[in-house]
Order: sequence, then structure tokens, then C-alpha cells
Amino acid sequence: MAPETILELKSVDKHFGGFVAVDRVSLSIAEGEFFTIVGPSGSGKTTLIRLLVGMDKPTHGDILLRGQRINDTPAHLRPTCMVFQSLALFPHMTVGENVEYPLKCRNVDKAERRRRAEECLGLAHLPAGYYDRPVTKCSGGERQRVALARALAFDPEILFFDEPLSAIDYRLRKTLEKELKDIQRETGKTFVYITHSLEEAMIMSDRIGVMRSGRLVQVGSPREIYKAPNSRFVSEFMGEVNVLPVTPANGKLMCEPLGVAFDPPPGEAVRAGSLVVRPEDMRFVNGGPPPNGVIEGEIFNEYLLGSRVQYQVRTRGFTLLVERLRDAEQPDRQIALSFTPEDSALFPE
Repeated sequence: MAPETILELKSVDKHFGGFVAVDRVSLSIAEGEFFTIVGPSGSGKTTLIRLLVGMDKPTHGDILLRGQRINDTPAHLRPTCMVFQSLALFPHMTVGENVEYPLKCRNVDKAERRRRAEECLGLAHLPAGYYDRPVTKCSGGERQRVALARALAFDPEILFFDEPLSAIDYRLRKTLEKELKDIQRETGKTFVYITHSLEEAMIMSDRIGVMRSGRLVQVGSPREIYKAPNSRFVSEFMGEVNVLPVTPANGKLMCEPLGVAFDPPPGEAVRAGSLVVRPEDMRFVNGGPPPNGVIEGEIFNEYLLGSRVQYQVRTRGFTLLVERLRDAEQPDRQIALSFTPEDSALFPE
């Protein structure tokens, strides 16, 4: 049985004078889902989450929580909670007092507050011994966990996150990304997460919504968004790509600058536009029939990316990127490239 919809937006707009920050957004989020909204700066993602939390009201459209309209319900009366980028912890309180704060506001008795706070600290991967530690004595990663424990103590139906990991170092961020996803699975809570980081979105999300100029331009699983983008903007935003300008020529797609013709992607009409291929889908041709048109070039540079190596290939004024596993055989400097039609996408823009 498919999970029920917990949060729904119906043609939601937000105007600031003549500026449209959120433009006709419709979206359904399932209960227990980890949904991430990504987009470049100024795309409207922070405004959208402010509408969802109740910090702003939509200009038009409706926001429904379990089918009930909540446009006019203030944030403190909604069964939701927000973890801000700034964390908004109380510096004069201990870790335990910070976590207990939403319970104290609800007049929960002291013993139950303590029990619940220690339970939430455990969920956030902080030992119970941290309960009496001043929050000012905690590291950046520990403060992130305290903010999450406080949000969990509130026991919301939905947790919203506004780029909470953007200000911490890479290694800690990678740890917290996995921990957040683990916590979401353990608690079964619905997480709605805002980020500009493709990597965060791909690692943690069940589904991703990509925003541009106030609109949701594509929604899908990380795999769908990455492998089947619906526009050149989405393909480029979701990772590095090779973009080849093409025009129709005898049933094929001719890239005039390279002097090479390619077969169109399956099901695509032959038309002018941009043929997009990801670096990992580019192949070195080492004898045998190539899967498509052949591009000849020279390796100019290479970059070690952990388990992969990325090669920068120059050809006729173009720079193309190719990725292979680190342990693959080292290619010659002069190389030939190709790709299958199935691994390419054609966009009109």
C-alpha cells in the first residue's frame, strides 16, 4: 500500500510586490518520505520552506496538511518543526535544557522531560552524558546533533531543514548526511530538506524537487533526476555534463564543431538542440565497432576523484570530460571517444 500524502501544495504563489518568489507550485509529499528541494541561489527554495513552516503566508493557492488547509495556521500551532542553518540554540542553556525546551513549553513534567531528552540525544548520536554540558562547549557537529534532538523532542509530524549542514567541514558533513538519513528511517518521520548541494540531495533523499525561478521544474527519485533530466538546466544542475550542439543531418545529429554525426537518443525526433552526455557515460574506443560517432582528441589533464579518475579531453576547441574507475587501464594521450545513444539526452535549448 502506498503511503498517504501528508503535505500538499496546490498552485501556491508567493509575491513580494511585483516579484514572484514562488510561482504556481503544486506538490504532494508522502508520509515518512525524505523529500529534498534543491536549486541555485534565488530559485525560491527558502521562500517555499517558509511557506510550508508557516513563517509566511502564500499569496495564492493552498497548503494542506493531511487534507486540512493550513494557510492561516501560525507556525507555533502546526505539528511541524524547523531546524535552521543557524541552529538557533539557546547559548545560556545546557544541552539537556535546549532539548527539553519544547517539552517544557508544553508543561511536560520534569522526569518525563529528562527521559524524552535522553532518548532524543541517543537518536541524534549523542551520549546521555552530554545532558549537563553547556551548549557553548559543544563542537559544530555536536551542536547540529543538539538542534536535531530538540526538534525530535517536539515530536513533530514533519521536520523541515533549511541548509543545516552548509557551514560545517566536508568530512563532518558526510557523517551527518548518513546519520540524518538513518534517523529519518529509524523514526519514520517525514523530512523536508532544503539545500543547494547536489551531493546532499543525492545521498539522503527519497525524492528530489528541482527549483528554478520560483518553479518546481522536475520532481523524481535521485536516479530519475540524474539519469533522465527533463531539461538542459536540470542535467547541468545535477552534475557535470558534456554539451554538444547538434543539428539534423540525414537522420542523424550533426555536431558541426566536431565534424561528427551521432544517432539520436531512443524515441527522440531528430532536431536541433543540445546533446547532453555525462562524463561516466563517455567511453574510450579501444578497437571494435564504436557504439556511436567517434570523437578524436587528446587528454590534457586528469583528476583523481576517490574511486574514479576524471580526464579532461581537448578536441577542436572543445573540452570534454570522461570518467573511469581508478583501477581501469591508463589510456593513451591521443584517444577516441564515443557513447551509446541510450546514454545521451537531447534538449531543444
